[in-house]
Amino acid sequence: MAGSIHASAIESPRRGAIALAGVLLVLLCALALLAPWISPHATQAMDWSHVATAPGVGDSHWWGTDRLGRDVFARTLQGLRISLLIGIAAAAVSVTIGVLWGALAGYAGGRLGGAMMRLVDVLYALPYVFFVIILATLFERGSVLVLLLAIASVGWLTTARIVHGLTLALRRREFIEAARAMGVPTRRILWRHILPNVAGPVIAYATLAVPQMILYESFLSFLGLGVQEPLASLGSLVSEGARDMETAPWLLLAPAGCLILLTLLLNILGDALRDVLDPRTGA
Repeated sequence: MAGSIHASAIESPRRGAIALAGVLLVLLCALALLAPWISPHATQAMDWSHVATAPGVGDSHWWGTDRLGRDVFARTLQGLRISLLIGIAAAAVSVTIGVLWGALAGYAGGRLGGAMMRLVDVLYALPYVFFVIILATLFERGSVLVLLLAIASVGWLTTARIVHGLTLALRRREFIEAARAMGVPTRRILWRHILPNVAGPVIAYATLAVPQMILYESFLSFLGLGVQEPLASLGSLVSEGARDMETAPWLLLAPAGCLILLTLLLNILGDALRDVLDPRTGA
């Protein structure tokens, strides 16, 4: 029955939109990776003859220039590359921590499992964004690695709750009880029985976590706590463009439009993957 539900989800009219979203996302990623060879201008190159030039007016400046004469197209692609790197890496780290923590807490149960999840509840009670801001300001400001770890360090909480609930249900199943009765080590039970059975929902959530991490990074960069010059992320470019929105709106529209498109495509693909992989959805 579940197989037919998932098959119908794949065959639904949404598949055309999903395929288009996949193609556009691949194109965006290719643009981000090939930016140094696609753009006719270097990211930090200053063209003093074309300062704050509108798109299509300056010579070969397709998306215009900023107030220092830097090419907006090149800087937007650099921002896209940095935002993708932080979003994917932060999601991978946070999901890994959350899976391990939730599986251990769910399988251990009792006081140990309860104490582990109470810590998750305490961290959940803290304002997420302010907690990340504190971590980002305590260490080297503007470092991509520190920013990544700051976001990932509290991004694992939702994953831990999801995996904890799934593990609690699994540990009462007959095959788990049989493995424990046979003396199978806890590590082997977790690796061979628990983790494979929670992989589907976790993968589905991980795809939705990537745009969430990108938005958190963009918000921190907008506040000036994220990526610093000479690097640029979509969030830092949006922050720069907001200051010149009235006189040079293209400085805001280019990175903001790219950020909106990127998060929209990732959410579409994440929802589709969740419909296929998560047996609790799809009806």
